[in-house]
Amino acid sequence: MLKIKKIKKSFGDLQVLKSIDLEVEKGDVLSIIGPSGSGKSTLLRTMNLLERPDSGEIIFEGEKITDEKIDINQIREEIGMVFQNFNLFSNMTVLENLTIAPLMKKKMTKSEADKEADTLLDKIGLTSKKHDYPRSLSGGQKQRIAIARALMMKPKLILFDEPTSALDPEMVGEVLELMKDLAKDAMSMVVVSHEMDFAREVSNKIILMDNGEIVEKSTNPQDFFQNPKEERSKKFLSAIF
Repeated sequence: MLKIKKIKKSFGDLQVLKSIDLEVEKGDVLSIIGPSGSGKSTLLRTMNLLERPDSGEIIFEGEKITDEKIDINQIREEIGMVFQNFNLFSNMTVLENLTIAPLMKKKMTKSEADKEADTLLDKIGLTSKKHDYPRSLSGGQKQRIAIARALMMKPKLILFDEPTSALDPEMVGEVLELMKDLAKDAMSMVVVSHEMDFAREVSNKIILMDNGEIVEKSTNPQDFFQNPKEERSKKFLSAIF
C-alpha cells in the first residue's frame, strides 16, 4: 500500500531522517515509537507530504507521490490525518466540520454527507453533539470528532500524530477505544504514540526510532516488548516500564 524508500529529511544542519525504508500493507496497524526528537512525527508527515523529503521515494498504491507532477491534494483524500491538537474549525458546528471536506471535494451530496455524518456520530457516541461547536466539547470528544472527520473521506490509510498527547489522562481511553474499533474494522493505520499498551495490544507492526533512524522493526509487538533485540530498544523500554 505505502512504500518508503531511502527517505532523507533535514532542517538546516539537522538531519532528522536518515535514509528510512518502510512498508505499510493494507490492514496494517503500524505503531512508531521512540524518544522525543527521534524523527517519528517528521516521518509520519512525509507519508502525505506535509513534510516533503529531501530525497528518496514514497509510493502509495503503486503511484510515486514524491513526483512533482502528482496532485498531492488528491492523494491526501485517500491518506487521512489526525493531529494531536484536533484542528477542528471553531466557527463550525460538529456536523459542518464533518461534512465540509466531502462537500467541497464533491465526494457526496449534502444529503449523503449528512447521512454519513449521522452514521459516524452514532458510531463514536456523539450524536447529541451534532449541532454543538468545538468550544463546548471535551478534548476527548474533539479528538473523536477529528477521527470521524478523517473517516468522512473514506480514506485507505489514516495517519495519527500522537492523537492522545493533548488529552487529560481520563480522556485518553475513549480515543484509544475508537482507534481499537477501527483496527478491528481493518482500517490501515500508522500511529505515532507514547501509548505503549496500544502499541503492544493493537499493532501488528512496530518500529522504534532514535536519532532519525529505525533502530528496530518487529512484526510481533508482544515479542518486541518482552524481548527487544537492539540495545537501544532495551534502554528505551527499560526507561518506560
